[in-house]
Amino acid sequence: MPHAFEVHKELTLDATPEQVWQAIATGPGIDSWYMGRNEIDPGAGGATRLTIGGHTEAADVTAWEPSKRLAYRGETGENGAFMAFEWLIEARDRGSTVLRLVHNGFLGDDWETEYDALNKGWDMYLHKLVQYLTYFPGRTATPVFAARPEAGAPDHAFASIRAALGLTAPVAEGDHVRLTPDGFAPIEGVVDYVSPTFLGVRTSDALYRFIYGMRSTFVVGHHLFAGHPDPERADAAWQSWLDHTFA
Repeated sequence: MPHAFEVHKELTLDATPEQVWQAIATGPGIDSWYMGRNEIDPGAGGATRLTIGGHTEAADVTAWEPSKRLAYRGETGENGAFMAFEWLIEARDRGSTVLRLVHNGFLGDDWETEYDALNKGWDMYLHKLVQYLTYFPGRTATPVFAARPEAGAPDHAFASIRAALGLTAPVAEGDHVRLTPDGFAPIEGVVDYVSPTFLGVRTSDALYRFIYGMRSTFVVGHHLFAGHPDPERADAAWQSWLDHTFA
């Protein structure tokens, strides 16, 4: 039996409503901070498409008020589960904007685990939205995705990731780090997000994210703002690195 849920988030952004709209209501904007690769057919009655790991999820746009309100609803599964999203944009003084998100619908039988993952995941992704609008305004990124199932318990998985990144000690937000993943040039940046299941590093031209997801799956979800690398090659390179790390 599906279980009703609702997640509320609110944040203040040092960006105009138009900049926030571009980030949440266009494919290139969403690609620059959210998961997967995204497309939007604009206007009420249009559609959104999120492609990740070879799977595409579509949703119907139910409200479209540029720089003010966006809403869309996904398809209903055989078990009655579905997800709906509403974004509300409010201009504030001195060019800042308040963004509110309501994410609701029905989850499946494992609803408690799914709800916890959604709630924590939104905290991370909305933090990344802040990073995007603060440090990369007006730019768009190539999103990178790779996933490794059966990565083990969180502590073990992150110990393996830290070792593979060349981190010899725990890190905290604000720390300057130099990552040395095999097969890539060294990555120098600032730790901008740390939790038991997420590690985020911001560089001058990228947002790197290392994520312990549901069902013991470890994910990398990066956003590369320079050079416009080939998405498939970038995905394959990080997939190879993940597979080697957890071999």
